Amino acid sequence: MQSLRKTTAWMIPSGMRIARMSAGEMGSGAGKGGGGGGSIRDAGGAFGKMEVAHEEEYFYKQRQAQLAKLKQQVINHEDFHSESIKHHEEAIARHKQAIEELKKK
Repeated sequence: MQSLRKTTAWMIPSGMRIARMSAGEMGSGAGKGGGGGGSIRDAGGAFGKMEVAHEEEYFYKQRQAQLAKLKQQVINHEDFHSESIKHHEEAIARHKQAIEELKKK
């Protein structure tokens, strides 16, 4: 059980654990879903829930943009290293050819 706690601790950020443990639905009034968050969320009702939905959508889009950027960086790193390998292999071939020419002399 202890090892399960250790492995899930790093998978779930602490802020998410607190939000899950709090009572009530997010956007349904002050003190629910992590406390205040502006006058609209404090008032609760449909506008509060809509504000929560807009926030969630914003952060979802932010995560998607971060993941796309990270994926592009990985692709760029792969391309860079592939090009580096190609240049090194060409240099090795040139040096081997130079060594062969020196052995002939």
